[in-house]
Amino acid sequence: MKPIRTAIFGTGFMGRVHLEGVRRVESVEVAAVVGRREEAAQRLGAGFSVPTATTDYRQVLRDGAIDAVHVCTTNAEHYRAVKDALEAGKHVLCEKPLTTTVKQAQELASLADRHGLRNCVCHNLRFYPLVQQMRQLCASGELGEILVVQGTYSQDWLLYDTDWNWRVDREASGVSRCMADIGSHFFDMAEHITGLRVTSVCADLQTFHRTRKKPRVSIETFANKLMGAGDYEATPVETEDFGAVVFQMGSRTRGCMSASQVAAGRKNGLRIEVYGSRASLAWGQERPNELWMGRRDTGNAVFIKDPALLAPEARSFADLPGGHSEGYDDTFKQIFRRFYGSIRSAAGPEYPQFIDGLRQLKILDAVLQSNENRSWVNVPV
Repeated sequence: MKPIRTAIFGTGFMGRVHLEGVRRVESVEVAAVVGRREEAAQRLGAGFSVPTATTDYRQVLRDGAIDAVHVCTTNAEHYRAVKDALEAGKHVLCEKPLTTTVKQAQELASLADRHGLRNCVCHNLRFYPLVQQMRQLCASGELGEILVVQGTYSQDWLLYDTDWNWRVDREASGVSRCMADIGSHFFDMAEHITGLRVTSVCADLQTFHRTRKKPRVSIETFANKLMGAGDYEATPVETEDFGAVVFQMGSRTRGCMSASQVAAGRKNGLRIEVYGSRASLAWGQERPNELWMGRRDTGNAVFIKDPALLAPEARSFADLPGGHSEGYDDTFKQIFRRFYGSIRSAAGPEYPQFIDGLRQLKILDAVLQSNENRSWVNVPV
């Protein structure tokens, strides 16, 4: 089988994660890496024996042998890179958020559709085996009517005013940081698991550090804990550290969530709970191979991931037998496998597309409006 040749745009934390994930997918070859700095691109390319390493992504797009690209740049750079890639006839997998505005996302979704190109937004957290099991249990009616959806996505990597990342900079990340970066994962998962849509929101956002100490040199995401006191300069901050949202899903289902990047001790604490009229489910990313199920009148249970015991529709999301853990990096393998599989076949995509990225931006836009207006805001269809 002729390999699909792909390129990775971005050499930071997510670029490396994508590169490693693609190398786990059958018959896909990473042919180029693109970085803002020549040194970083060359180092990453050499480490993984990638033949082309450059700072010019347009050079890569002109290569007719490149079939697809991964856009793992800063949020503000997504729109132009994705648009250029689509116009060059490349299939595109883009990190979330798809863009920084609803209008831009609408344009990219339409452009991908017109060109007939495969397009994916990397909401990879859907692809944990037990998240898929939750989805199937909801769809089967095992939980009864969904009454409440709640949870949090809590991290601590931006707790101190000396913590910095490009996501803090509004010019690079867009008008939202915490809700766009991790809150979007929660809402995507809530809708994916339940099959329900968020219809209105009431939000409160907070920036605890109005000024942060920006490093004088470029650092990779999550790598700021080793900086010294003399390595910073004071910089104003406009993006939020924390957000809380009460939301409605239709006429009866209610929910609440929080997203925080200043929660001491929480490293990557995504947790989602779904409460139904007959049973409930709870799952957390820091213990991804365990699924709690609760009932009113019988004992609760903890289900340990085992593909032989998963619902048939969830089974293909687990590659390893029971007792063998699957985690964060495996979610990328699963979403990439389906993305590249769809390039080879005419089957419908089994992954979040640009239309889903647009959906999350509509929710985010409503959250930002709600916080600004101090009121409930409806989410557009």
